[in-house]
Amino acid sequence: MSIEQQIEELRAELSACDDPSEREQITAELELAKAEFSKQEQRA
Repeated sequence: MSIEQQIEELRAELSACDDPSEREQITAELELAKAEFSKQEQRA
């Protein structure tokens, strides 16, 4: 799965999630994925 796909999947999970602690975890994972994407873009 590409980093872009991972980000889109995490965004979809976040929008469908009602549990605060799960939202917090998904948000953290999303931020990490966005940071990784940013690093990849800078290298390109």
